[in-house]
Amino acid sequence: APSAAVLIAARALMGVGGATLMPSSLSLIANMFPDARQRGRAIGVWTAAFAGGSALGPVLGGVLLHHFWWGVVFLINVPVLAVLFILGPRLIPEYRARTSDPFDFVGVGLSMLGILPLVYAVKTMAAEGVATGPVVIGVIGLAMLVVFIVHQRNTRAPLLDVRLFGNAQFSAAVVVALVGMMALGGMAYLTSVYLQSVMGHDVLSAALAGLPMAVAVAVFSLGATRAADAIGTRAAFVGSVALAAAGNLGLLLLTTSSPIWIYLVFTSIAGIGYGIQFSLVSDVVVGSVPVERSGAASGISETSFELGTALGLALLGSLATLVFRESSGGWDFGDTLGETLHRALDMGDGGTALADAARQAYVDGMHAASLAAVIALTVLGVVLTFVMRTPRKNTH
Repeated sequence: APSAAVLIAARALMGVGGATLMPSSLSLIANMFPDARQRGRAIGVWTAAFAGGSALGPVLGGVLLHHFWWGVVFLINVPVLAVLFILGPRLIPEYRARTSDPFDFVGVGLSMLGILPLVYAVKTMAAEGVATGPVVIGVIGLAMLVVFIVHQRNTRAPLLDVRLFGNAQFSAAVVVALVGMMALGGMAYLTSVYLQSVMGHDVLSAALAGLPMAVAVAVFSLGATRAADAIGTRAAFVGSVALAAAGNLGLLLLTTSSPIWIYLVFTSIAGIGYGIQFSLVSDVVVGSVPVERSGAASGISETSFELGTALGLALLGSLATLVFRESSGGWDFGDTLGETLHRALDMGDGGTALADAARQAYVDGMHAASLAAVIALTVLGVVLTFVMRTPRKNTH
């Protein structure tokens, strides 16, 4: 990639391809395992594999960046996908929905015209303050989302089947995916910067510090169905959200000189909660609809996961940035912690105080984002307590 624009375009193309993988694999599981208990276990394995990949990715990337050119973190995907191309057609069964409805390209365009301007507006206002331009762009994004919903309600083959949201269990699971990934995605990014730029760990060390949480997600996603069988789906959902909230709350104990065990303990606690809730989300989503609609349901579930990650980076990241800038205490901060630390480095010995102030301001911003995530998860837990009261029913 000779420029940032080419890199972004290539990543967008990767996103288009990646968007087909997880919904289709989850839909295949729904077709391959009609028995609810087997399906729940299969989804637990599926979630654990996802979490395992998330755990190995940063570590492998850190090793590669330690020894090779940065672009190798993308090239390493090629042999993995080559294996899928060779073995996939031979090992993966085919299931097709009995429909000839056209693909909703208009819905794709409207959804992007809604989401992208909103994310841009939030991030721009957090970095540069409230201004007419970003506000107008944000309003346009909201209007496009309204148009998108109207289109989905009236088109023959909608990209987003809004009728599925008539099932309270399905809607609750989708919201758990959205809020849970928002909290996880936002805090994973902020704590990664914290470990490297505040605590001084290198890329590989920071990735290794994230392993306990990823392992916790993988292990407890396998046991999610057992937890649901033992204490009930509602109690498992609410309990897992409470654990995620407790883990995020513990991040408020982090300072500019905290021992690493505080980070490891509380991110692991959060990982237990995320592992259970994400596995249950997928199980409830595909179990709430007839098998022939599992593809649509899986697509909505995966969209919620991905959109939650994007919103976590946009909303929690923007909140942390806003607090960072407001906590300058008269110092001449850059737009980011990294830029400010580079400026302090150029100042020599005289930049030590600036660097210390910037690190403390970043921790203050991370605390604000952590608290916002705790509040969102707490509200979600209260809502789930009431919404998940009724037994799960199939939507026909």
